[in-house]
Amino acid sequence: MSATLDGTPVVRSLTNYQDRVYKNAGNVPLIALLDSDARQVLDVGCGAGDNAELLRSRLPGCQVHGITHSAAEAELAKRRMASCSVWDIEGDIPVEFNAMRFDAMIFSHVLEHLRDPELVLCKFSRLLKSGGTVLIAVPNVLSWTMRWQFLRGDFEYRSEGVLDDTHLRFFTYLTADRYLLSKCPELKLVSKGVTGSVPLWWFRRYLLPKKGSEFIDELGCRLWPNLFGGQILLKAVRDHYK
Repeated sequence: MSATLDGTPVVRSLTNYQDRVYKNAGNVPLIALLDSDARQVLDVGCGAGDNAELLRSRLPGCQVHGITHSAAEAELAKRRMASCSVWDIEGDIPVEFNAMRFDAMIFSHVLEHLRDPELVLCKFSRLLKSGGTVLIAVPNVLSWTMRWQFLRGDFEYRSEGVLDDTHLRFFTYLTADRYLLSKCPELKLVSKGVTGSVPLWWFRRYLLPKKGSEFIDELGCRLWPNLFGGQILLKAVRDHYK
């Protein structure tokens, strides 16, 4: 499922979980981690195809295949992809997918919706070519915005954001890679970071120039990622020898 810069999806339909549509501008910082030589990419939990749109503009020769649990999303996503399938990624992988191999896979704000995300990640990693890349984005449940919300005594599920009512797992900067890669010895973590913001409030709006705000946000996320990071970004590579 695609996500905005701070990891918050935009929901268009709430009538049924399987009809829910996650649509936004795509996850720009996650897609920026993709190697330029990727030609076959699988977007697992592709939403309305927003990440595929980013990939098409960044890598014109890249073919993106998508998987979603929502028929409504698939109708939108297939216009931007080589193919888009509708099935439950926690079930068995269809035969036609077992024969495919990908240069990269994207899990953008989808793993937190699963009962056993580490097992799903391990299962899909078998479809990667040797040396292939997995890009993962999950929300940080201990960002400053969430800590402030918890301090106020507010732990209400919502239709979007970190406490999306379909989220089953919660991650922090300190635990995300350790938990998600625990069942995947063939995947080696090569980078870990966050995107987010420092609470500057009216200083950002009235006093600080844009570049000044961006510098403070970048510094805060680098020094205190578990506090100021809104989403956690992981990049892992499949071991050539496994």
